Amino acid sequence: MIKIIGACMIIASTTGAGMFISRQFSERPKQLRQLRSALQSLEAEIMYGLTPVKEAASRLSGQLPKPLSLFFEKLAVKLSEEEEAVTLQSAWKESLEAFWQQTALQKNEKEIMYQFGATLGKHDSENERKQIRLALAHLEREENEARNAQSKYEKMAKSLGLLAGLLIVLLLL
Repeated sequence: MIKIIGACMIIASTTGAGMFISRQFSERPKQLRQLRSALQSLEAEIMYGLTPVKEAASRLSGQLPKPLSLFFEKLAVKLSEEEEAVTLQSAWKESLEAFWQQTALQKNEKEIMYQFGATLGKHDSENERKQIRLALAHLEREENEARNAQSKYEKMAKSLGLLAGLLIVLLLL
């Protein structure tokens, strides 16, 4: 009886691990799509609404789903801090670091966002628009790659989790 319970626990835990990994594959394209949409909204707020980044970030934090809303919420809070001289670039970087662990996004996307944040607020409106378009193009490429990886590996991760559990149970018997 204890062996059966142990075998069920092993299979359940490896299957859960496989489901977690497959969820990462499905969440990444979705979060990239949301990130692209957020940057497009940021562009509209800054370029056409002439809204300061702090206000735009505050608005976006209320409009976007989690975890992306957390980034813009942290950015708005960082930019509102008056105790220390906070630059837009340092607030962007700190907010990105604080929220990144809660996403399914990878290093490439993080680097794109770092580079975009480093240029934000340093140029005239036409160059700002070019920088946003460049970041959007890079994120679109990453989204296409994420969709390809999802179609290749999502089902495999689920199956491998279950099969790994069965293999471990068979080896232990």
